[in-house]
Amino acid sequence: MHRYRTSAAGFTLMELMITVAIVGILAAIAYPSYTEQVARSRRADAKAALMDAAHWMERQYTVSSSYAAITDSSLPPLRSPLSNYYTLSLGTASAASAPTASAYWLRVVPRGTMSNDRCGTMSIDSKGLPTVSGTPGLDGCWNR
Repeated sequence: MHRYRTSAAGFTLMELMITVAIVGILAAIAYPSYTEQVARSRRADAKAALMDAAHWMERQYTVSSSYAAITDSSLPPLRSPLSNYYTLSLGTASAASAPTASAYWLRVVPRGTMSNDRCGTMSIDSKGLPTVSGTPGLDGCWNR
């Protein structure tokens, strides 16, 4: 009668540590890229919300021939996920005050997890000109 030896199945500690190290390196490389993509996605949603609000402002202007009667509370609300990351407000280019009869300035101010976003506050005026307060400027924030 022959005896067969079966080898023990499993991983050695060295194999397990190498696997953990590789996963750690991949995570360290992938996580910053992931968080930047999430921030870019939220910025794109904020820009779309600004454009939607600007279109709404133009529809209101068509009805009353003035922007002056529009207030922050009359603006359409931001969609639910976006409202966790940005606040939409209305004003003039010089201050966060009521719009004039012929001009307005819409802006989205980051808050929550986006409060330290490198692009900062994004805005658009009644002429359709966008601005950002962050250091990357329009090319790094609005045009991407």
